[in-house]
Formats: sequence, C-alpha cells, structure tokens
Amino acid sequence: MSRARLHRRRSGIVASALVLLPALALSSCASTESSSSGAPSASDDALPVELTIVSYNIQHAQGADGMVDLERVAQVLEDSGAEVIGLQEVDRHFGARTEYVDQAAWLAQRLGMSYCYSANLDLDPEAGQTERRQYGTTILSAYPMDDCENTLLPNHPGGEQRGLAQADVRVRGVELRVFNTHLTHQSEQGRLDQAAVLNEKAASAGMPAVLVGDLNSQPDSAEYDVFTQVLSDAWPVVGDGPGYTFDSANPRERIDYALTSSEVTPIAAEVIATTTSDHMPLKTVVTLPHPSSNGDVHS
Repeated sequence: MSRARLHRRRSGIVASALVLLPALALSSCASTESSSSGAPSASDDALPVELTIVSYNIQHAQGADGMVDLERVAQVLEDSGAEVIGLQEVDRHFGARTEYVDQAAWLAQRLGMSYCYSANLDLDPEAGQTERRQYGTTILSAYPMDDCENTLLPNHPGGEQRGLAQADVRVRGVELRVFNTHLTHQSEQGRLDQAAVLNEKAASAGMPAVLVGDLNSQPDSAEYDVFTQVLSDAWPVVGDGPGYTFDSANPRERIDYALTSSEVTPIAAEVIATTTSDHMPLKTVVTLPHPSSNGDVHS
C-alpha cells in the first residue's frame, strides 16, 4: 500500500470494520488478514518463545517539529521489529489537529497488524462531523488477539480520564495478557490510586502478563514502588544506561515502562532515538514460557 505521508491532510486509507466487544469501558478490536498465526509449528518445539514489544506515547503523531505525521510513526514502529505494541495518546476522529483520522485503524492497516483501541475520552461529534471524538490507547499485535477490554482508572479533581487497556495475544501457542496504560501526570496521589488498580488486574491475570505504558513516574517515586509490587521493571534487568524516554528533544526522565510477570523473562531493552513524538519508544525483548512447559497454557 502507499506510504504517502499524512501531513495535515486526510488519509485515503479505509479503516477496517470494528467489532465492539464486551468491556468495562469503551473498547474495540479489529484484525487484519496479514496477522501471523498464533499456532506453534513443529520447528518451534525446541525454541524459546521470543517476543519484541514496544511502548510508545505518540502524542497523536505530533513530532518535536510540530508536524503531525503518522507515516513517520509507522516507520519507527516498523523498523523496531515490534510484534506487540502499546501506544498512548492516540486520536480517533478526534479533531482538526489530526484531520479526524482514526489513527489506530490507520496504523494497524499500515503495519498489517490487529488492533485493540480503548477510548478514555469519548465525546460528541463536532459540528459537521458524524464520528464520535475519541482519545485513548491502542494495542497492536502481529499475532491473533482477542478479549479486548478497557478499565477506567480512578480519576482526581480536574484530571483527564485515564484507562487500563488489556487484550490476550496468542504467541506461537502461548497466551499472553498485554496491558497498556497512561497514568495521570497531574497528581501523585492520582498515580498511586491508579497503580493500585494496575496491581489488582495484573495479579488476577491468570497467565503470563506484560504491562507497558507511560506511567509518568520516575524510578525514585512512591508510585514506582507500588506498580512494581506485582510486576517487575524490565529495564534494570536488561537495559543499559538511564533509559530516558522523555522528552525526545532533551531526554531527562525515565517514565515509560515495560513490566513483566514472573513467567516472562526480559532479555534485551533499548530506547529508540527519534523525535517523531515528545516521547521516545521503549523496545523490550522477552521470552515466554514454551507451551509444552505450562499446562495452563491453552491449546
């Protein structure tokens, strides 16, 4: 398909049909025909189940230069080799700033992935528009994905509503629960309350789990001590250097994370240098328990 850039003009790509699924908050999931099979092959029997995951706050595809360019974002994600992606600050018919484009569907089709979109803001259409204005997070997957849900997180006075998206991804016979979130930047107590919900959901996953997102907290914060109670921070285990992801023009804060359950083993992590957003993507490579080693993994 064409890779013509989206520079303040409407994309000509037709979005995939969306199927609404039961959820705790507004969330939708769609597949593309090119997504990889989740079934293991005979040649996989002796191999670890390795997965590359990227977390990226795309700031509705607005780069440090002020340009909105979805193709630049897509190129960064494609070059990363990511198989599962958690995106934050994703517009869906939100407004003129992104030409009312459904960014989740655009990126999913451009990358040939399935996607799960979770709206944390769901507003009436603007005058002259028919689609609801939505803003939230997206999970993209090169593997089959289902059970897409969004749980609205505790808010605080004057705060923007945030949510915890989740979807189950089947990676060569291993079922993995993927969480994706964006915690408030306005309140430490708000983040503490939201982190407690992350722990509750992660503890009840019942399968290997990974949580990615913009947690707006540095490693010396009180909330870091909370959201690492159930899941483990991958960067101190396999990352090199400070791991700064914000801001992209002058990196000075580590606030984007990949957290893993005990069944998931991080083997590499890096921050991808780019100014296609105000954040930089965090890439983490993990291994998952082989299907033959876990009787609880569904066939």
